[in-house]
Amino acid sequence: MKNFALIGAAGYIAPRHMRAIKDTGNHLAVAYDVNDSVGIIDSISPQSEFFTEFERFYEHAQCLRRDPATALHYVSVCSPNYLHHPHIAAGLRLGADVICEKPLVPTPELLDELARVEEETGRRVFNILQLRHHDAILKLRDKVAAAPADTKFDVELTYITSRGKWYAESWKGDPRQSFGVATNIGVHFYDMLHFVFGQLQKNAVHYSGETKAAGYLEYERARVRWFLSIDANDLPDEVKGKKPTFRSIDISGEQLEFSEGFTDLHTVSYQEVLAGRGYGLQAARHAVETVNVIRTARVVRGEAGEVHPYVQRLA
Repeated sequence: MKNFALIGAAGYIAPRHMRAIKDTGNHLAVAYDVNDSVGIIDSISPQSEFFTEFERFYEHAQCLRRDPATALHYVSVCSPNYLHHPHIAAGLRLGADVICEKPLVPTPELLDELARVEEETGRRVFNILQLRHHDAILKLRDKVAAAPADTKFDVELTYITSRGKWYAESWKGDPRQSFGVATNIGVHFYDMLHFVFGQLQKNAVHYSGETKAAGYLEYERARVRWFLSIDANDLPDEVKGKKPTFRSIDISGEQLEFSEGFTDLHTVSYQEVLAGRGYGLQAARHAVETVNVIRTARVVRGEAGEVHPYVQRLA
């Protein structure tokens, strides 16, 4: 049994980490969040210590190191995006390995900094890249690998997940804290595209705003037109008023269906980390580099055939 700490216990994704810790037979020793709305702990790990001040959490974790039986083995990080880097570094300096949500950090330079902290502490950082464990994604990867080497698939990725007015008031609506909509809701798609289609060869941005973004990515094995949005007005007419989310990945005329199968992917990710097969800093680098370019690139008109059809609606 391994001892875990959880940073960001009140966040949306935190319960999946709590359940993954429990389902893998391990112990959530202590949790921290500035928000005390963490009643979910009662149904998963009611004996866990909990703090709302980071200083008290960190001191408690340091005290746990005095006894090998209580010392932390892992720190799980589910805090807001802009706090990932300091919280990961703190976890490493507590003598623990760290499991962190996406996006790991916003820039390649911060990845390099974490690599230095890994060297200083002798501990490791692992990123949750759960789509790499999804059956439909694994089957697609096998299909792409089996296709003739000169085949390039044409991919149209559309993801619209409606968010209310609360979003703009939260840290997610502040690009200094979330790093923008493409990073916040798109980073796992960019990792998946790299995982399936290989190295990135071209990255162009055709639209960038507070609630939506669009562009073109070309990989070794695919040409990808993408559109991401949190604006309900972008939902297709057949979906409006019926569902708040629309997700479509068209691959050379065929829809990739992966709406199901997400329930246990965090647990699978934890199992892989515990077995020594987790995804580390280098695995995360490609997606970090991709979103860093998207976030900082100059918007261009786009060449023929490379612009997502939804961009034309924005003109």
